[in-house]
Amino acid sequence: MLKLKNRVLIICFSLLTTFSYAQVNSIQNIQSRKILSLNGKWNYIVDPYENGFYDYRHDPFDQSKSGSGGFYDDKVQKNKTELIEYNFDLSPQMNVPGDWNSQSEKLELYEGTVWLRRKFNAQPEKGKKYLVYFSAVNYEAHVYLNGKKLGIHKGGFTPFQFDVTDKLKAGENSLVVKADNTRKPDEIPTVNTDWWNYGGITRDVFLAELPNHYIQDYKLQLIKGSNNTLKLDVKLEDATAGQEITLTIPELKLEKKFTTDSEGKISEQFQWNRLNFWSPENPKLYAVTIKSATETLQDKIGFRTIETKENNILLNGKSIFLRGISIHDENPLLAGRLRSEGDMRMMLQWAKDMNCNYVRLAHYPHNEEMVRLADEMGLLVWAEVPVYWTISWENPGTYANAKQQLTDLIVRDKNRASVIVWSIGNETPLSSPRLSFMSNLAETARGLDDTRLVAAALEVHREGKTIILNDPLGDKIDLVSFNEYAGWYWGGTPSEITSYNFDIKYNKPVVITEFGGDALGGFHADENTRWSEEYQEALYKNQIILLSKIDALRGMTPWILADFRSPRRQHPVYQNFWNRKGLISETGKKKKAFFVLQDYYKQMQAKYK
Repeated sequence: MLKLKNRVLIICFSLLTTFSYAQVNSIQNIQSRKILSLNGKWNYIVDPYENGFYDYRHDPFDQSKSGSGGFYDDKVQKNKTELIEYNFDLSPQMNVPGDWNSQSEKLELYEGTVWLRRKFNAQPEKGKKYLVYFSAVNYEAHVYLNGKKLGIHKGGFTPFQFDVTDKLKAGENSLVVKADNTRKPDEIPTVNTDWWNYGGITRDVFLAELPNHYIQDYKLQLIKGSNNTLKLDVKLEDATAGQEITLTIPELKLEKKFTTDSEGKISEQFQWNRLNFWSPENPKLYAVTIKSATETLQDKIGFRTIETKENNILLNGKSIFLRGISIHDENPLLAGRLRSEGDMRMMLQWAKDMNCNYVRLAHYPHNEEMVRLADEMGLLVWAEVPVYWTISWENPGTYANAKQQLTDLIVRDKNRASVIVWSIGNETPLSSPRLSFMSNLAETARGLDDTRLVAAALEVHREGKTIILNDPLGDKIDLVSFNEYAGWYWGGTPSEITSYNFDIKYNKPVVITEFGGDALGGFHADENTRWSEEYQEALYKNQIILLSKIDALRGMTPWILADFRSPRRQHPVYQNFWNRKGLISETGKKKKAFFVLQDYYKQMQAKYK
């Protein structure tokens, strides 16, 4: 037994010394750097047995003495006697960004390993640093450049990067990614979800050229509780003291200079009284420049305050009703993840057409471009991590994964005025380990950013005709935010749900994070016939009556804007692997319930002027 333990330790140490996990806290604002897009056509090899990763003894090639032997070597046959059982050049291609499930019919339901390879030319310069940056790969990515392993990243929706300065060649380079979307019980999310498990390189890939002492991270926002005190935090990639950093906002005639401390950081507050506050009605963004001795970064940043007071949510000091809708990162009209600005703008415009001022980006971090568009278009955002349903609450590795994904989300989007809520999870069942897990995530979110609200989509339970919310996690978060499906999963027909009442323990603003029911677009019947547009319409009308009983109701994000694909939804007529709770069908047609919510939000808009 001792020998076995020693062997395991040796293997783990070898693994750590051979490669590393992706750099913690990815670089801020990659779009403002000097970047080479690696998007486009990538060759791919489907590898369900992982022949390109393990030898016939199931030992990883990249942990062998030579470190070679896998598909990542990207070899081609040099003479007729050489045995090579793969060939990227002769393999099919897929679009990156893009998932494999929607690009190949035979991969529609595939979960496992796919190798992707892109060749590109580079001319690295001395005195520069180079990073390969992935905006997202689902789920576990092993990344190799020119046959050398850069490292591993876990998490399907957050960015990561690797320093390739000493591995990049002048001329042609081969970048290979082993992407594996296998669901596992100890991962985030876990094995059981209600959305399509799209695998692959689903978001942008860049090669970034950076100077020495480049700006790793920055944040410019109003401090908590103030409408005129700004705080600038800047961190250089290395601990370089005495570097001058200049902040400029030309429209405000603001220019300030700061000097980095011994850790290469700046953390300074200053007052400014002429701010035009960002809001959905006035999505004001300022052109901001942050300049060091070696680089100049451009951003568009809005300034606003968000807080709760008793039962109210205050945006810029004024009570607001969050007229929202939930959204998945999926285009119903074109299979797969949202790929382009046009896809994302369409989804957000549909929300605005419904008179929304707010969107819940569920159940995981959406594309950074989506959040930037929300900034521009004037939509408040609930941003979430995929701590979803039943997680391995007592596994330290699972918690570390969840914490890292939450950190990555906050680091990426902390300069976006639209983001007002960091959500730490959805519909997690009550238990002591779960409470500890979720409470620690809430504390992490506040430690990283105390200027926004922290929430989670909680569950309710029922006693007779009373809907009860007494989840102890409510003490740790800022909103009484919960899902309830009266009229669909329980509670009888739509007309019967108005007989229910609520018993809510906490004196906080109430935001209903989900309600709704399925309707097959174009199927019409009476209001008591499941799957019909009339049933969904009646359900929404009666949900509004039911929820209006809550005095502290300050917002909602019904489930969901548009129909989306889900392997859990198997009825051959009404579902056919689609969750039909959308207010817009997979053909882009607005269902009858869309107009019910649109009219209600028009009334609430007038009430909270």
